[in-house]
Amino acid sequence: MNRSPGNSFQALSDRVPGTVGVAFAFRDSLASFGVWSTGVAWSTIKVPLAIAALRAGCASTDLVSASITQSDNAAAELLWSELGQPGEAAQRVQAVICDPTTVVESRRLRPEYTAFGQTQWSLARQAEFAARLPAIPDASPVVELMGNLTAEHRWGLAAKGLAAKGGWGPGIDDNYLVRQFAIAPTGSGTAGVALAANARDFDTALDSVDMLADWIVVNLAELTED
Repeated sequence: MNRSPGNSFQALSDRVPGTVGVAFAFRDSLASFGVWSTGVAWSTIKVPLAIAALRAGCASTDLVSASITQSDNAAAELLWSELGQPGEAAQRVQAVICDPTTVVESRRLRPEYTAFGQTQWSLARQAEFAARLPAIPDASPVVELMGNLTAEHRWGLAAKGLAAKGGWGPGIDDNYLVRQFAIAPTGSGTAGVALAANARDFDTALDSVDMLADWIVVNLAELTED
């Protein structure tokens, strides 16, 4: 029987409710699985936002900690406001992501949600960002916080002990998106992992993300072997 990661992921996605996707970035290679590939960043964007604020010298320790470990929207909004007008703030966050295909949103597209949280960020580009993250200037304090999330945010890959950040929110199609990215140290280097589940409600999507995290842990060695 062929037990390649691609085949085992297909078997998993057939069982998981909703639409799912996973991306791995390791060295110069990138692998993607599943149908879901891109969408709004939600709170995952708080990682480059916090780094941008640290880089600009306008971030308090408390605000950065709350933004990452508690995913506090009010704290993140304050960090954003300290980066200048929305257009300037978006450019500073985009400079941290350092990917021209990911354009940080400066407009409040949905009045009840943050502008930056509506940034379109693909799993592939997010996995590449995660793989680079430990080497990004001013990222070390944020990476440390990603490894110390509060208990209610310690799901998916965070529950596996990886430094991670999740994001979640309702779509305009009545579905609910839960996504997460993480830094995955391996014996031969650091991999970046990003995953997402789009399902009928938050709990269903979160259960799917936990199942994806289980699959990632089982397959990580094969996906990052030389």
